[in-house]
Amino acid sequence: MRSYNMSRIKGSGTKPEKMLKKALWDAGVRYRSNKRKLPGKPDIAFIKYKLVVFVDGSFWHGHDWEHRQQAIKSNRDFWIPKIERNMQRDREINAFYLANGWTIIRFWDFEVKKDLGICVRKIIDFLIREKSLIN
Repeated sequence: MRSYNMSRIKGSGTKPEKMLKKALWDAGVRYRSNKRKLPGKPDIAFIKYKLVVFVDGSFWHGHDWEHRQQAIKSNRDFWIPKIERNMQRDREINAFYLANGWTIIRFWDFEVKKDLGICVRKIIDFLIREKSLIN
């Protein structure tokens, strides 16, 4: 049963991701979704402004990992290395984008749910700054 439940969890099109995309669209911000050709498959990409946005699930990407890993009770030999590898991959993806002059914005899923307006504002503020530099 656990395996079945975990297999139903999606990697893209999550509720927080959809909320952020809808709020950006409603604010008149146009973007690209899940650019598969970009490393790490960012949830939202602004290629012209070299900005990628990721909405990370707190379980899958190890939010508060020092405390959270102690709470994992079943199948620890699988979950702990898996989540730590996800965290390592996030660092590798961040390093790639930074080395190539991109800006990365990462939100935790609960941040988007709780403070959607702040998340949208952060993206819009970045785009406004970039537009003023380009014009």
